Amino acid sequence: MQDLISHDRYDVIIAGARCAGASTAMLLARQGLRVLVVDPASRGSDTLSTHALMRGGVLQLHRWGVLEAIRSAGTPAIRTTTFHYGDEVLTIPIKERDGVDALYAPRRTVLDGALADAANVAGAEVVHGLSVVDLIMDDAGRVRGAKIAGSDQQSQDVAADLVIGADGIRSRVARLLELGFEHTVPHTTASIYGYWKELGLEGNHWYYELGAAVGSIPTNDGETCVFASVPQDRFEAQRGNGLEPLYRRILGDVSADLARRVEASSGPGKLRAFAGQPGFLRRAAGPGWALVGDAGYFRDPLTAHGITDALRDAEILARAVAEGTDEALARYDEERYERVRGFFEITDRIASFDWDMDQVKEDHLVLAREMNGLVETQRAFAVQVPL
Repeated sequence: MQDLISHDRYDVIIAGARCAGASTAMLLARQGLRVLVVDPASRGSDTLSTHALMRGGVLQLHRWGVLEAIRSAGTPAIRTTTFHYGDEVLTIPIKERDGVDALYAPRRTVLDGALADAANVAGAEVVHGLSVVDLIMDDAGRVRGAKIAGSDQQSQDVAADLVIGADGIRSRVARLLELGFEHTVPHTTASIYGYWKELGLEGNHWYYELGAAVGSIPTNDGETCVFASVPQDRFEAQRGNGLEPLYRRILGDVSADLARRVEASSGPGKLRAFAGQPGFLRRAAGPGWALVGDAGYFRDPLTAHGITDALRDAEILARAVAEGTDEALARYDEERYERVRGFFEITDRIASFDWDMDQVKEDHLVLAREMNGLVETQRAFAVQVPL
């Protein structure tokens, strides 16, 4: 353990080195803070994801100097997004703005690894194979550090001014702090997805029919992520015969064309499934601690906004930490809530599947306005002190 961690004290300890934790670490290290990041998984390991980055997320990666690594890994540029509302097809070109002329959907093996590398270059200490297993608190209840352990169960107490949980929807940091959910929403979807080659589709495609949605998202290695989403209760009722029959049935119900393309394509080694998780908001900061990414805020993945949300919140948090006060962290909690409230509500409406084609088109217009607001946030960041 002593060989893996260089110091017994850091300014910040971050639990989790995926997109939320690694980007937060990079931004804090660029401010000159001594940052330790630990993650039980290996660098660039895969995780459940549909990979899509919205314009706001691409803009951040561009501004941070990380987008070139994503491009260099062969991540295809996505220049159109096509919505299929039953038989109606609407294609939207990705126009150049703020130095960004395309969207990207990198595999998490690419994105998380690139951000962890950028954090290392910035001076953060990123250590894989270790986890935060407990928090160190003073008599007043302020977090003063963390107990860190590896798979051999050997542990080390490490002091820090701030401990950040970037450890996902089942965050151990949140559990150790005994944090409940401040807000939840009632609807949740389940998704099955796999990777397919030579589908013959350009750009992102999102398909909607009553009670189901499917999509195709180009990603690395010439593959396209094709997902199929349904209400959680349908997934639970029909999964018993296996994922593949249910997956192909949903594809066929929503888009006969996409189902045919998948049938003709070389298929995935294994389909993956996300059984669903109701959306939630946890309190995001307190004395000596903060949460970022899915640890603090999770919305249904049907709107494919999770990674972009995580990158945005990482920057909001990093700017609060730069101020160095509890008041700034409290403002981070408030600002994060204001930024996510609209996404939270519209995502739940879409995830309910309680809509017809006209209604879901209206909901997507609301979602687009929320996304434009996020881009304006990124523009505001760009004229502030750079991180």
